[in-house]
Amino acid sequence: MLHWLVDTLRSQPAIAIFVCLSIGAYVGRLSIKGVGLGAVTGTLLTALLVGQLDISVSSDVRAIFFLLFLFAIGYGVGPQFVQGIAKNGLPQALFSVIVCVLCLGAAWVAGRIAGYDVGSTAGLFAGAATISSALALSVDAIEQLGLSAGETKQLVNAVPTAFAMTYIFGTIGATMIVCVVGPKLLGIDLVAACRAYERKMGGHGKAGGARAWHQHIARAYRVGAGSDWVGKTAAAAESASAPAQLFIERVRRDGQIVDATADMMLLVGDVVAVAGDRGIIMQLAGPELIEIEDAELLNVPVEGTEVLITNRKVDGKTLAELAGLPSTRGIFLRRIRRGATGVDIPVLPATTIHRGDVLTVIGRPQDISASLAAFGRADRATEETDVALVAAAIVVGALIGSLIWRVGSVPITLSSSGGVLLAGIGLGWLRSVHPTFGRIPPAANWLMNTLGLNMFIAVVGLSSGPSFVAGVQQLGFSLFLWGMVVTSVPLILALYIGRYVFRFDDAILLGCVAGARASTASLGMLTARAKSQTPALGFTVSCAVSNTLLTIGGILIVLLAR
Repeated sequence: MLHWLVDTLRSQPAIAIFVCLSIGAYVGRLSIKGVGLGAVTGTLLTALLVGQLDISVSSDVRAIFFLLFLFAIGYGVGPQFVQGIAKNGLPQALFSVIVCVLCLGAAWVAGRIAGYDVGSTAGLFAGAATISSALALSVDAIEQLGLSAGETKQLVNAVPTAFAMTYIFGTIGATMIVCVVGPKLLGIDLVAACRAYERKMGGHGKAGGARAWHQHIARAYRVGAGSDWVGKTAAAAESASAPAQLFIERVRRDGQIVDATADMMLLVGDVVAVAGDRGIIMQLAGPELIEIEDAELLNVPVEGTEVLITNRKVDGKTLAELAGLPSTRGIFLRRIRRGATGVDIPVLPATTIHRGDVLTVIGRPQDISASLAAFGRADRATEETDVALVAAAIVVGALIGSLIWRVGSVPITLSSSGGVLLAGIGLGWLRSVHPTFGRIPPAANWLMNTLGLNMFIAVVGLSSGPSFVAGVQQLGFSLFLWGMVVTSVPLILALYIGRYVFRFDDAILLGCVAGARASTASLGMLTARAKSQTPALGFTVSCAVSNTLLTIGGILIVLLAR
């Protein structure tokens, strides 16, 4: 039975790949205090083990899924990458560049001191920085060096070996340094820092952040003769509670219910349906505004919609500025998602909105329609992917990347991989500002990203399996120790650079450091320990920039270490 299984896997390597994907996904779910290996590492370890059976897989399979993966990465980070480099978030983008240089430099210095070859140094960089995409680009770059087939195979096999030996501490160690060691080194009380930052941004500064601040209710009140609302328009009555938001949605007058407009004059005896922040609404009741029960009046039709911000005039505005626009009347903001991973941004008056952000709003259908015209378009769920444009972008990017320019006798090229990555960034950014083409649903992009990378990793692991044990014996425990150094030194330096050079607020500093290392696991632990989403304000731009630069670092480390 065992011989039949081994022979089948050797003769049909496609089955072996899916075995690695399945088992690797389960292995990747194993975690210690919420920090796990991840599907990529699980797949690699499984593939290295299955690869001991000497299974041969065509390199074309690896190349196809690799390009798909790179495009998905570029498409996902495109909006925030361009936003950060172009204008908003420039300090965070520059900080990410410095941290990426530190990561690259630390790996190169460690490789030189330890005497590692190109493949081991590249694997050390990718594993210690926990950037799986760099592993893929390093393998591609080594194959472009023009070495003999035997030497190329030896170096390529060394990459996943070093990656596997350094990735585990790279993940767990980075999270601990950012979330536990960092606050102690800098003396940061994360909860207090986030509360103070929220107060500075116009929030209430209580634990729980935006989730506790924005709880909206509706109540019915009869306007008495002594009320300040008598003789005022609905808009004027609403503005009296600024900066808190409340809206007069409907009015019962002379037994008839009508929708309230901004210029409607309020009269004595009107019964008004008021919606807004719970704390403000509950304070309205009194002798001049008597709360009454009116189920028919309060039966206001509302809907929830996700709005993709595309209007250039809205870009860079704060929520406080936007709240004063006529197009926002009657609209309540519940959630802001930003970046490739859909990071939740705290909803605070001073929070800045960028093109490409997705806002979840609730309100009357007519109010939402008015806001859509001013801000962008509804980001309605659809399962269709613009496959034609995706394929065309990959082709164009690969062709441009394959071009070679010579500076003297030195050939310079992006490589097809780098070209596809940039094509993804370009299309992702264009999609965020002109959402009429290039649609890739988040689930589809996630599948391209995850499946593309894991298929690539599975093929690399199967091919490198036979040499893995020998590689571990040759590199020894010292590689793991060097991995700890290459993981820790850039992060610790980043903490001090972020505070004393860039002077980031303590509430977002650790989020900036996590983003500059593209450590999503660190952000999750940070927001949990902070009891706030505020650290995410420092994560999105820095993560988009570092995700791109660390990926390209897979090529640079090969060129530096050769």
